[in-house]
Amino acid sequence: MTVNQSIRNIAIIAHVDHGKTTLVDALLKQSGIFRENEQVATCVLDSNELERERGITIFSKNAAVRYKDYLINIVDTPGHADFGGEVERVLGMVDGCLLIVDANEGPMPQTRFVLKKALEKGLKPMVLVNKIDRPQADPHSAVDKVLDLFIELGADDDQADFPVLFGSGLGGFAVTDLGDEHVDMKALFEGILRYVPAPVGDSEKPFQMQMTTLDYSEYLGRLAIGRIHNGTVRSGETIALIREDGTIQRGKVAKLLGFEGLGRVELPQASAGNIVAIAGFADINIGETLTSPDNPQALPLIKVDEPTLQMTFSVNDSPFAGQEGKFVTSRQLRDRLMRELETNISLRIEETDSPDRFLVSGRGELHLGILIETMRREGYEFQVSKPQVIFRQVNGQVYEPYELLILDVPDFSSGSCIENLGRRKAEMQNMIGYGNGRTQIEFIIPARGLIGFRTEFIRYTKGEGIMNHSFYDYQPSAGEIGGLRSGVLISFETGEATYYALQGAEDRGVFFITPGTRVYSGMIVGEHNRNTDLEINICKVKKLTNMRSAGGDELVHLKTPIIMSLERALEYIGDDELVEVTPQSIRLRKHKLKVRK
Repeated sequence: MTVNQSIRNIAIIAHVDHGKTTLVDALLKQSGIFRENEQVATCVLDSNELERERGITIFSKNAAVRYKDYLINIVDTPGHADFGGEVERVLGMVDGCLLIVDANEGPMPQTRFVLKKALEKGLKPMVLVNKIDRPQADPHSAVDKVLDLFIELGADDDQADFPVLFGSGLGGFAVTDLGDEHVDMKALFEGILRYVPAPVGDSEKPFQMQMTTLDYSEYLGRLAIGRIHNGTVRSGETIALIREDGTIQRGKVAKLLGFEGLGRVELPQASAGNIVAIAGFADINIGETLTSPDNPQALPLIKVDEPTLQMTFSVNDSPFAGQEGKFVTSRQLRDRLMRELETNISLRIEETDSPDRFLVSGRGELHLGILIETMRREGYEFQVSKPQVIFRQVNGQVYEPYELLILDVPDFSSGSCIENLGRRKAEMQNMIGYGNGRTQIEFIIPARGLIGFRTEFIRYTKGEGIMNHSFYDYQPSAGEIGGLRSGVLISFETGEATYYALQGAEDRGVFFITPGTRVYSGMIVGEHNRNTDLEINICKVKKLTNMRSAGGDELVHLKTPIIMSLERALEYIGDDELVEVTPQSIRLRKHKLKVRK
């Protein structure tokens, strides 16, 4: 067994919004990979449009920097548990991890999730307490909380004796001691070389490499990305692909690429320890092994946590079907979903007894919501059902997924949140008053109890609350959770909503639409202020007369409607309702539409 001393492979993991991607920006800039006059975007690794809009990392990325005589391969991973499939597979490429923790918030739910995965793989962690230049920062308290978390997650003695650095990704500095001068990232670079083990692998053994990420190039086709575990691979040589079912297929390395900065560079050869991309295998899948054709040996398949949530994707059959989308048929919908399976290993897709419906399972609402939003931006038009949790049978007993939920709320709203979550079968674990008007509350709650809670949470906290949750465990089912939503207002006419009709029905509830919105019979247009559904005519036009009433021309304002985003719509709908998704619109509707003659 040999060690490639000139390489370090490290994953950067953290909770959402703790500054992980911003820190990578600083490392890239200070490594000198950009020209002095080059304009560089912030969060350069968040290249996906949705990532930039939401400020989160969804897909793992590879980058590489050179420091002194070392090549440091950096993998930026998602912080949200819904994208745990990305986290789990890329951790197999690295030998160490940098855990980033906010100096004010300390470890949060997704910190727990990703750190647990890293510890289970035996990775040696470094800890960087980020954002120490903020006014409310408490770095020492953050370190104490991290140690408590390590112990709770079962870290061994070596892992619990982690090195700590302090810094600011936005400020572009890292220090080993809080009293050191804030200059640059040198302390972090040196820490990586010192604390992250060099990759172990024997370049003399037969070639072995496992696919952990797939990419696509217009010129080269599908690119298989992974770390070389053993042996050496050369551009142009013949190697073997061992599929998941054990069959072996030979192919040629059309191109061998390494990482340099944010780009890729062509390599003549690469050996054990390197993270590379190989072109030449058009139908390779994640988890499969590329190996020597003379001595083919498969690496263990990547194990990923099973999905916890599912929903039905179906062809749009509303009265407005086919008017706003480019891809509307069942064949187009099926092909797109199957294509997603090639890179999204946390996803499961099952065909149903209807050719127009597909059962799609994922790791959570955000995971499935990102897929839906991506497809609608690509021009797809379809319908989705209410997300349902996936139950399991364990020793004859029904188990369901539970979430760890942490709320950071204004004091005035804590009682309302506790009362509401109690109805949703949540069990409070801890409650801490900060003394500054805010309280942190921790719960264990069935995943289905969280569906629809975010909307109410915003209302209770007047938009000032912070809500984080991650998968906790499968536990015995909590039983029935009562009705958690009022009834809805349903249009019984097809046409355009009028100002006159909306104004006349304002006392019935709150609307999701504005005057001029196109509606159809069976479309949900608002929430009823009672627990029953109510059909109303919102296309009614005011009858004109020759008489002018006193005050008739006074301007009357409508109440502000609730505009349904995709996430809000998915949380809101009931079992007998659907969300109609098109590139232009998000509509809510009843599953069965009444035909009016």
